[in-house]
Amino acid sequence: MPKQTFVLNGKSITVNVHDDVRVLWVLRDLLGVTGPKYGCGINVCKACTSHINGKAFNPCSVRVGDLTKDDEVTTIEGLPDTVGKELHPMQQAWIDRDVPQCGYCQPGQIMAATALVKKVRREGRSIRESDLDEIRNICRCGTYTRIREAIKQGARNM
Repeated sequence: MPKQTFVLNGKSITVNVHDDVRVLWVLRDLLGVTGPKYGCGINVCKACTSHINGKAFNPCSVRVGDLTKDDEVTTIEGLPDTVGKELHPMQQAWIDRDVPQCGYCQPGQIMAATALVKKVRREGRSIRESDLDEIRNICRCGTYTRIREAIKQGARNM
């Protein structure tokens, strides 16, 4: 079986798995990283949203064979380490704004929000209300108003 090597939450890892296995299954089933959730498996619900090289991606739609040894995958478990704190400012905003209900979609929401703020900052500007429409993660509990408030708060503190 082929070996796949990439960086996960700051550490280089190698797994024995076929190239066509989706990254989500490698994370959850082989590595025990359960933050990225399985929702649809077809890149629609975004419950699995994580980061690859600092940008949002959905591991349910990426083959592990498409990763290189230098690709850095960050999941919600590794997000606080990116700022050297116990919680990332976006995670703290989620708590402060009392966003989660069932909580299933929240890791993906937080990862998408963090990537959006970074993207907007690379463009040299602050987050605008219209930017929040780019977050396409589905929340069955419907906490979208609180999610938007938390994104704005998290952006101010990032």
